[in-house]
Amino acid sequence: MKEYTTKPFECFDKDWALVTAGNMEDYNTMTISWGSMGTLWSKPIVTIYVKPIRYTYQFLEENDYFTISFFPDDYKKDLGILGSQSGRDGDKVSLTQLTLKQLKEGVTFKEATKTIVCKKIYYQDLDIQNIPDKAIEKYYEKEEPHRMYIGEVIDIIEKEFI
Repeated sequence: MKEYTTKPFECFDKDWALVTAGNMEDYNTMTISWGSMGTLWSKPIVTIYVKPIRYTYQFLEENDYFTISFFPDDYKKDLGILGSQSGRDGDKVSLTQLTLKQLKEGVTFKEATKTIVCKKIYYQDLDIQNIPDKAIEKYYEKEEPHRMYIGEVIDIIEKEFI
């Protein structure tokens, strides 16, 4: 596997990313700012968090693979659109400058500088009883807690600059 270097406390929280699940004909993507990278069961993994009310949630449930794509700052507006619009309401990707790209397992976007391809190996709902009160007030007063997905990293694709 390729070596991957990143700023672990910025790549999700400050830079954002897209999580995408499905295939070219039937997929959804959404912007995420919560996630982590590490190891579990001697495997390189990415952990992400998605609320059940999000349209992408059903795609994560129905598919064995998902991708995490990172972009240059020039695409921050596009990631904002993909994080605030729902794929239930139409083709939100058409509102952006992004171009869908087929992978062996899943899809990404041609404009992504890095895409991490993950095989879903574990998931679990966050337990509201174990969440700090301030986080409940901020994120879960009106919605169910996130589901945590852990994906084994099976490939890292870097954009080739020619």
